[in-house]
Amino acid sequence: MKQWFKVAFMMLAVAMFATACSDDDEPQVEVLDVTRSNIAGVWQLASWNDAPLESGNYVYIKFERSERRYTMWQNVDSFQARKLTGLYWIDIDEELGAIIRGSYDHGVGEWSHRYIVSDLTANSMVWTSKDDASDVSVYLRCELPEEFVEPEQE
Repeated sequence: MKQWFKVAFMMLAVAMFATACSDDDEPQVEVLDVTRSNIAGVWQLASWNDAPLESGNYVYIKFERSERRYTMWQNVDSFQARKLTGLYWIDIDEELGAIIRGSYDHGVGEWSHRYIVSDLTANSMVWTSKDDASDVSVYLRCELPEEFVEPEQE
């Protein structure tokens, strides 16, 4: 019996040593809960449907936590750049997870899709259209380009 414990202990020690020396350990990126606090800030659309945006096109969106407001600067669906503003909401679906939806100011209506937000980290997040799983957008956290920064009012 004593011999069995020695063998078991040695096998455990070898297994722990082999695991500790493994080269395939990748750093783990912390996945965050999708909350207003965690998405607050500026994001840039990096890719849409597995493809980068065409050269010269952009989408920046700034989420404000306290007021549930967003401001979007984009030039992908019009001949000139547009600034859009409105409100956003984050709903939790038991099966799908966090879903973001929004409305535009000035009576323009709601966003055309609701998006399942996944893989939220400090620097990236993925949006998948709730009604079209092939519509996938990847956003990266960024600084708002100087051309869009408005002077603060006193």
